[in-house]
Amino acid sequence: MIKYLCSFILLISFISCNNSHEELPKTPLKIWFEQPTLKWNQGLPIGNGSLGAMIYGTPEKEIICLNEETIWTGGKDYNRDKKDAGKYIDTVQKLLFDGKYKIAEKIVDEKILTNRLPSGKNTYQMLANLFIETVNINSISNYRRELDIQTSIANTTFTSNGTDFKRAYFSSFPDKAMVYKYTANKKGSINISTWVKRNKQTKINLTKNKIEFSEHVGNGHGVKFNAIVSFKTIGGTTEVKGNKLVINNADEVIVKIVAASNYRGQNPVEVTKQTLNNIAETSYSELLSRHVSDYQFLFNRLSFKISDNTGEDLPTDVRLNKVKKGVTDNYLTQLQYQFGRYLLISSSRPGTLPANLQGIWANGFTPPWNSDYHTNINVQMNYWMAEMSNLAECHEPFLEFIGNLREMGRITAKKTYNARGFVAHHTSDPWFTTAAFGKARYGMWPMGAAWACQHLFTHYQYTEDKEYLKKQAYPIMKEAALFFVDFMVKDPKTGLFVTGPSISPENNFLTKEGKKATLNMGPTMDRAIVFELFRNCIKAAEILNIDQDFSHILESKIKQMPPLKIGSDGRLLEWVEELEEAEPGHRHISHLYGLHPSNQISKSKTLELFQAAKKTLEGRLSHGGGHTGWSRAWIINFYARLLEGEKAHENILALQRKSTLPNLLDVHPPFQIDGNFGLVSGITEMLMQSHNDEIHILPALPKAWASGNINGIVAKKGFEIDMTWELGKLKKLVIKSKLGNPLKLRYQNSVEEIETKKGGVLVYNY
Repeated sequence: MIKYLCSFILLISFISCNNSHEELPKTPLKIWFEQPTLKWNQGLPIGNGSLGAMIYGTPEKEIICLNEETIWTGGKDYNRDKKDAGKYIDTVQKLLFDGKYKIAEKIVDEKILTNRLPSGKNTYQMLANLFIETVNINSISNYRRELDIQTSIANTTFTSNGTDFKRAYFSSFPDKAMVYKYTANKKGSINISTWVKRNKQTKINLTKNKIEFSEHVGNGHGVKFNAIVSFKTIGGTTEVKGNKLVINNADEVIVKIVAASNYRGQNPVEVTKQTLNNIAETSYSELLSRHVSDYQFLFNRLSFKISDNTGEDLPTDVRLNKVKKGVTDNYLTQLQYQFGRYLLISSSRPGTLPANLQGIWANGFTPPWNSDYHTNINVQMNYWMAEMSNLAECHEPFLEFIGNLREMGRITAKKTYNARGFVAHHTSDPWFTTAAFGKARYGMWPMGAAWACQHLFTHYQYTEDKEYLKKQAYPIMKEAALFFVDFMVKDPKTGLFVTGPSISPENNFLTKEGKKATLNMGPTMDRAIVFELFRNCIKAAEILNIDQDFSHILESKIKQMPPLKIGSDGRLLEWVEELEEAEPGHRHISHLYGLHPSNQISKSKTLELFQAAKKTLEGRLSHGGGHTGWSRAWIINFYARLLEGEKAHENILALQRKSTLPNLLDVHPPFQIDGNFGLVSGITEMLMQSHNDEIHILPALPKAWASGNINGIVAKKGFEIDMTWELGKLKKLVIKSKLGNPLKLRYQNSVEEIETKKGGVLVYNY
């Protein structure tokens, strides 16, 4: 039944629930181990969006791999695009229309695509390794290291020779610093020597209570940075011995770390000194309190429970190994869900760069794929979860990044395609690279900016912030759409507008001669992305009551685009015509973009395409698809949209069993953070979806999650939702209307349309 409250009570209820929910007992959320690790990718990650660390090593020799988001080699290159590339576009298009795929590919590789930079060029790098060596400890017992996801604090505890030691670590967003604390239960027990190691070019200066180091990275072609590691002791002595700072017989040691670069035009020496001065007299307890308060302001907006387990019965690695051997563990799933939210809060905050392929955590100087921004799914997957999991602020760095692509993207559009607007290809970086480079199989794909623009409109759909839409989102979307107005050409066989030369990301098909080819005119994903971009531009212009003429142009183009097509075997076509797949189990499933993350395919509106999408996914998986972490995460989202809870859950288990490291980081392999984030969006959409102009409650609930609750998830049009279910059935539903929009609510076979008031709360009891 439904319970309606008076408008006054509704308003009060909404205000009181804005950042809190019905108080439920909190389940501990800790990733913990009973043994140390010497592997970087099994350490404990902490971060504040900008400054992070991976903590690993042993009690005797701890390694803290430091990271700062802007430590990048390279710089803006306004001549990155291939000279005279635009002269060959028409020729390549004609060859592709004529089916001469390999000839077209040769011209693209030689005349249109610029060279891929060598590994280590334009790359993210670690800041440095901080080593902390402890002498005179042996016979270690009671060892435990943990990451408390509810407080964003890492801890290591152990006993040696009858003395209990504790080490705590956090990275504070409000104070722009990392803080570590070393204590023991017996005075005078802290004896450490510490040093920083980066490379031969690093300038390191040691004084009695700090290590300061700086470098112009990339051998002078990259950012300049400065970092300070400050030590404050209670008791004991401190001295410099060679390249190490040595602390003896201290009761307590507090370490504060600050770092900055000139990436945003600041003087890194001045910034780091000022940041450190700002907290020089601030107590550890005050720094800790400010950090936890700031973090929990975001994290505590959402709670999720599908297990009564506290997590204290088994270390995380043991728990995961049991799952790998066939056990189902709901506590691990809820921990992994909240770990994804933790990672986004820790790697993407207002004013920072977006989370890259590894978030902000990288080891060494040549991380996989340069830790860059892959715009053919990976960076977008990082942010699918942001709005729905109540972390809208964490979305902002990516939204800002998209707009920053325009300067370089305009150059690429003009030089490479003779087009207006702006364009980006499969990879970018903090220098906002947009050029087409490498090989055709991955590089000849002009859809990166267009796909990213989906996020601009998505943010509006959740917030309905018209100022944001007018000043930020719409101008970027319009300029991306303008490129395709110029770029699309008519297929001479059908008279319909298609894109190309382009690809279905990183995939191949077989020509009539049996040869592998990749280039095509009008891949299905291109069509779905352009359709969505045009549609969103039209909607935005209507909301803002502007640009009617441009909207008419887009409407005309949409009417002349090919529809999504079903092949002779009942699957959705990946290319505009039926072509034989070279890799039926390919990790990219790009032609299902219309199912997810777009909403062009649904059971209620496009049943035939919905069934074809299901068959497409089954076909991919039957040939080994989903073998990378991020691909498996996408499959979870697909099955949520297909309303197949059991299949979605099977793929959560597959992700845990095949693509999850002991510390729950996603592995491609190697470590890649997108799978962590994609899991969060997938689980959220199993429990609630709002992409289809309605809120659908428990659309894909698996039997394994028979009872549970989730509070604080967010739906489009400004609704925040708490729900509890028992034995597979909804028990209680609370919907808060932040904007006062009409509500269309679906649960099982029931659909209700309800008028709401801004600040109102609807309570359903079943």
